Amino acid sequence: MTEMTAEPEKDPQDPTAQTRRTVRRGGGDPATRGRTTIADGVVEKIAGLAARDVLGVHAMGSGLSRTFGVVRDRVPGGSKSVTRGVKAEVGEVQTALDLEIVVDYGVSIADVARAVRENVIAAVERMTGLDVVEVNIAVSDVKLPEEEDEEPESRLQ
Repeated sequence: MTEMTAEPEKDPQDPTAQTRRTVRRGGGDPATRGRTTIADGVVEKIAGLAARDVLGVHAMGSGLSRTFGVVRDRVPGGSKSVTRGVKAEVGEVQTALDLEIVVDYGVSIADVARAVRENVIAAVERMTGLDVVEVNIAVSDVKLPEEEDEEPESRLQ
């Protein structure tokens, strides 16, 4: 709150005494002055990175979206999309997420899904302050050990 001191005023009871009147500007906690909006894409990036951090998650997105993503990633100036396989619906105080993941063969899908859900909720709530009401996870594929990666390492350095 900004305080400003105005010109001295005469006290009507004592004409020789002077008082100062304090004028206050603004009001209340600064955090309540205005509104913060968070774009769906911001929540999608946070969730995508948090999901990829979980052991057992091989990739994000369906086979088709990963294929298009590989092509887009190879275009000069293109970058890997951290939002691939993530869809967020963001409201004023809550968000809901849908994730599509590919898991590594041999891991417990239930355990990976639980860990993804916990990691995503913790990251999104910590960074945005939004309440995550649900995280729906669709496992679209299993990466077998003998399958080649769709995103091979570049031979160029």
